[in-house]
Amino acid sequence: MTDRAFSVVRAGALTTVQDLGRAGHAHLGVPRSGALDGPAAALVNRLVGNSLEAAVLETTLGGCAVRPRSTVTVAVGGAPCRVTVDGRPVAWGAPVRVPAGALLDVGAAVSGVRGYVAFSGGIAVEPVLGSRSTDLLSGLGPPPLTDGAVLPLGRPTRLHARVDVAPQPAPPTELVLRVTLGPRDDWFTPAAVRAFTSRSYSVSAASNRIGLRTEGPALERALTSELPSEGVVLGAVQVPPDGRPVVFLADHPTTGGYPVIAVVRAADLPAAAQAVPGTPIRFLAVRRR
Repeated sequence: MTDRAFSVVRAGALTTVQDLGRAGHAHLGVPRSGALDGPAAALVNRLVGNSLEAAVLETTLGGCAVRPRSTVTVAVGGAPCRVTVDGRPVAWGAPVRVPAGALLDVGAAVSGVRGYVAFSGGIAVEPVLGSRSTDLLSGLGPPPLTDGAVLPLGRPTRLHARVDVAPQPAPPTELVLRVTLGPRDDWFTPAAVRAFTSRSYSVSAASNRIGLRTEGPALERALTSELPSEGVVLGAVQVPPDGRPVVFLADHPTTGGYPVIAVVRAADLPAAAQAVPGTPIRFLAVRRR
């Protein structure tokens, strides 16, 4: 194998390869996937001189550790964490030179949930339907990282950024999600719709890349009949039988049979990717359909 590669020493709780995702395949039942915190993934790519389309690692809570086979420039962003090279602390949120054979250790998140690791040249696993992203729902793309796995890297085409550290937004202490009500808000009682947009929820520990699950007031339905499966979009807030809203994230199914009470503004979803369990949530209605 080429020396443009790295081996996985510590895979972490859940580390996947992600890029911009597989937009345009929902009619085939294929989710979009891609980095949950898109701005964080884009920033680390810019820091190492990659295009925004380059694939990166997305870590979950516990970080990961890798050993490159050739000297590479790396940047770590997203959830703040300690970063070391062969045990020596290096900058988070800035380009760092990692020599061939050195151990890059991305530590556990100090706050937030998901970290992003970009390598100069990008991760060059084989694309599937135009994307290198791991999709946990459909199984498309490379599997989540495991100890001992070896992943190829592309060739750098540009120099890395010349910055000491790049500012990044802090993970939310309260998650405010702006929503457009509908298309199925009329399936809920007026009291339930008021509760949805006025009461406080919190992030459930059962959340994942498919959806951000919530804990809080159960929403009572006005219509109890079965809803035929219909298309759902990124940010759709579906309400399953337990009445607790679920915000669909990147690996969400393309159809669903539970009513969607609202849709979250796309600009608010990156913050949802960094909200730790227990984070308070407010759904703010900004416009009706």
